[in-house]
Amino acid sequence: MSAEPLPATSREIRLAAYPEGEVAHQHFTLAEVELAEPGEGEVVVRNDWMTLGSVARDQMNPATTLPIPVFQPGVAMWGRTVGTVVRSNSPALAVGDLVEHFSGWRDYAVGDAHGFFRRDRSQLPSSEYFLSQGPTAWHGLVETARVAEGDTVFVSGATNGVGALAGQLARLRGAKRVIGSTGSKEKIDFLVQELGFDAAFDYHDGPVADRLAELAPDGIDVIFDNVGGEQFEAAVQAASRGARFALCGALAGQHGGDGGSPRLPLMTAITKDMSFRGFATLHTPDQIDGWNARFGAWLKEGRIVFPHTVVEGGVPALPEAFIALQQRRYSGTVLVKLS
Repeated sequence: MSAEPLPATSREIRLAAYPEGEVAHQHFTLAEVELAEPGEGEVVVRNDWMTLGSVARDQMNPATTLPIPVFQPGVAMWGRTVGTVVRSNSPALAVGDLVEHFSGWRDYAVGDAHGFFRRDRSQLPSSEYFLSQGPTAWHGLVETARVAEGDTVFVSGATNGVGALAGQLARLRGAKRVIGSTGSKEKIDFLVQELGFDAAFDYHDGPVADRLAELAPDGIDVIFDNVGGEQFEAAVQAASRGARFALCGALAGQHGGDGGSPRLPLMTAITKDMSFRGFATLHTPDQIDGWNARFGAWLKEGRIVFPHTVVEGGVPALPEAFIALQQRRYSGTVLVKLS
């Protein structure tokens, strides 16, 4: 494949200052940097798609307690991205290869070839599908909570990229009933009509414990928790004996809130013989490859869909897209088209 011309510069988004409250446009700057040919062992990658996640807000907090690197003011941000190799000075990658990496928030990424991971374009319908949150959903629901045939499953925060796939996976694994929580009537319709959840509710509409008691009168066997707070506490009340909790996130308490640290009634957990497991999202290459193979097969068979929102506009659109993500204006995985 012939190499495409390289522009003289590449645009990138930098953190302008740490936000003390809500993220706004003044917390970002758009900069241009010189784009050079790759050095020995390096490649140049044209970034095609990037995914946005709420964890980036924690990376804007220098006092975060999460074990993740924090963005630095005046320095380009980073995030999960797929792109195409357009220059290679390494035998490890060739021009035209599709790669996944973490040097997002910019037009082009330049670096050592071993920092980019080749993906097989033939596995999935399009390159952006490699940015699904499927490895996390699979690891949490199947490997951590051990969802099984006949289970009743509750997914909190079910319309984000992980939850929307976790609910579908529960159905594929033979769950008897799948329930999701969300924040609006429109998103309820999305979960039930488009993703095949059996029931969904808006957590603003009264006590969550009442809704779960109504929708799962016989108890809940598996809880995939993205939220924490009241929804976690309600799930403990509604859980059946031997319920398994997969703890994926704490959206209720992110960014300065206190809802992510719920109360756990120990005697209830003990007498119901519950298990609680948190899990990290640092996946191995085998886990990622295994998910991509399963995902591709299910998509071809029409057994699963990829819930996602596409944002156009390239690198300059990233700040506004991230602000909208924080305001929960999207459903599914948020993908920004960079090229």
